[in-house]
Amino acid sequence: MAPIPVVDSPHTDPSRPIQPLPGEVVHSIAAGEVIDSLAAAVRELVENALDAGATHITVALWPEQGRVQVADNGIAMGLDNLHQAAIPHSTSKIRTQADLWQVQSLGFRGEALHSLAQVSQLEICSRPSGNESGWRVTYSAQGEPLATTPVAMAPGSVVTLTNLFDRWPARRQRLPAIPRQLTQVQRVIHHCALAHPTITWTAQLNDRPWLALTPSPTARGLVPQMVRAIAEVDLHEGWQAVPSTSDIDLATGVYGLIGLPDRCHRPRPDWVKVAVNGRLVTVPELEQGILQAFRHTLPRHRYPLAFVHLTAAPSDIDWNRRPDKSTLYLHQLDRWVTLCQSHIEALLGQQGSSLPDANQQQRVTQLLKTAEPGGAYGPADDLSASSLSDTLPYRDRPGRLRAIAQVHDRYILAEQTDGLCLIEQHIAHERVLYERLQDRWRLVPLTTPVVLEGLTEKQLEQFQRLELAPEEFGPNRWAIRQVPAPLGDRDDLPDALLELSLGGNLDTAQVAIACRTAIRNGTPMDVSTMQTLLDDWQQTRQPRTCPHGRPICLTLSETSLARFFRRSWVVGKSHGI
Repeated sequence: MAPIPVVDSPHTDPSRPIQPLPGEVVHSIAAGEVIDSLAAAVRELVENALDAGATHITVALWPEQGRVQVADNGIAMGLDNLHQAAIPHSTSKIRTQADLWQVQSLGFRGEALHSLAQVSQLEICSRPSGNESGWRVTYSAQGEPLATTPVAMAPGSVVTLTNLFDRWPARRQRLPAIPRQLTQVQRVIHHCALAHPTITWTAQLNDRPWLALTPSPTARGLVPQMVRAIAEVDLHEGWQAVPSTSDIDLATGVYGLIGLPDRCHRPRPDWVKVAVNGRLVTVPELEQGILQAFRHTLPRHRYPLAFVHLTAAPSDIDWNRRPDKSTLYLHQLDRWVTLCQSHIEALLGQQGSSLPDANQQQRVTQLLKTAEPGGAYGPADDLSASSLSDTLPYRDRPGRLRAIAQVHDRYILAEQTDGLCLIEQHIAHERVLYERLQDRWRLVPLTTPVVLEGLTEKQLEQFQRLELAPEEFGPNRWAIRQVPAPLGDRDDLPDALLELSLGGNLDTAQVAIACRTAIRNGTPMDVSTMQTLLDDWQQTRQPRTCPHGRPICLTLSETSLARFFRRSWVVGKSHGI
C-alpha cells in the first residue's frame, strides 16, 4: 500500500515559529468560552447585579433582535469605574493571588463585561445613590469607552446588549430556536432566585410581562412559583450548621428543601439541584448522594424534588474549573456528601402537614377504590404486642395516633388531635420491619438446614454476599444452615431464600424480607395490635412511605372535615330560627 502523502500546512510547517497570540485573539477565545448563548449573557449580567447587592432585578428580552437589558437597584458605578468596567481582567472583587482562595462574590475574573462587549454592542447606565444623575457609557469591542453622556435615572444600573452575536455569524446561526432559548433563560433566572430567594425578579419579553417571582425568606416560597402543582405544604426545609474548618467569619452548613416523597416526585431527576455559596452548580457526587438519601422512599423510576444549598468557607472552594463556573472543586467533598445525606434523612423523618384540601377527596376516593392484589407473602407469624413493641432507639414524635377501627381488614382508622388518619397496615408494618432489619441485622442457625437445588454461580455469589454460606450437599445441591432472623420460622423459607438469591445488595435483601414478613392485607387485627403497630410506625425514621415508595398514611384534618360538612355556614331561617 502506498504511503499517504503529507500535505504541507501551517500546522506541519516546521519553519513557522511559535509565538504568543495577539491580545485581541486571546480575548475573543475567552469571550467565546464565557458567552455562548442568550442565557449565558443573562447569567453574567444577573450575577453582576447580585454582587452589587440588588434587591430588585428586571430582565428584558427582545430575542429576535438580539437585545438584552438587565436593570437593578444595587450599588452603582461612578464615572471612573464605568470607564474601566469593560477593560479585560478589570475587577473590584480581587486584588492578589491569595484573593483567589477567598472569593466571596459570584464574579471575580473581570471577564464578563469585556466578553459581552466582544459579542455585542454594550451600553451601561449607572447612578450611585448619592449622585443627582447617572452616566451612560457605550463601549467598543475591546471594552474601551466610546461615548459618555449624562442620563436621568433612578439609583442603580441598567446594562443593555444589542446585536448579540452579530459579529459571530456562525454562532448566531447555530443558536437554538427562540422557545428553547427562552427556556434556558428562565432556568438561569430560576436558579439564581433559588440561591437568592429574597430578591424580587421580573422579566419582560418583547415589552410584555413574561415572568415574575415574589421574594421569600427561604427557597421554600420560590419553588411553588416555579413548579406547577406543587403546594408549599408539600415541602420541608431546614438548616444544619457544621463546625467551620476556616478562620473566616462565615456560618458553614447546609440548607435543604425537599418535596415530601409520599406527595411529590418527578419522572426525571431534573429537580435535584445543588448550590454552593450562592451559585447553582453541577456536582455529580453531591447529586448522586442526594438521590441515594431518597433510596426506598420513592416508587421505581421516580425522582425527588430536592434543593441543597451549601455554605462553605471560600478557602475550601476552587472556582477555576470551567469558564462559566458551572462546576467547581470542593475540599472534603465526601464530608459534604455525608452531611447532605444526613440532613435530607432528618427532613424525611419529620412529621408533615396535612395534604392540601383540594387533594383530599380525590386521594380518599382513589385509595379506597384501589384493591391491592393478593400477594404471595403470608401474614407475620406473631403480630402481638410483644413482637411489635420492642424498644427502638428513635426519638419520640408529635401527633400520637389512637387506633379506632380496621377498615376492610386493610386500613387502620386512627384519631389524632386535629383529625383522622387512614394507614395501610401492610406497608406501615413493612416500614417498621425494614428499619428494624437495618438496625439489627442478625442471622440465626436452623435446626434443619434448607437444601436448594440447581443454583447458578450468581445465586451462590449472592448468598455469600449475604453471609448465608451455602455448603455443597450432593450433586448440584446446597445446604443453607443459617438465615436472617425474621425468616427463621416461616413455612415458605425455601421460596424466601430463592427470592434473596436473585440479586441485589444487603439493603435490597432487607427490603424483600420486610415485604415478605409484614402483615398481609386482609388479616384481621384487634385494637390493641393496631395501636402497637401505629406506635412502632410513628417511631420510624422515614414514616411517609414504605421501602418501595408507596405513601403509608392519608390525613384528613379537622379543618377539611369542617369545610366538607359546611360547619362554617350561618344558621338561617331554613332551620326554623
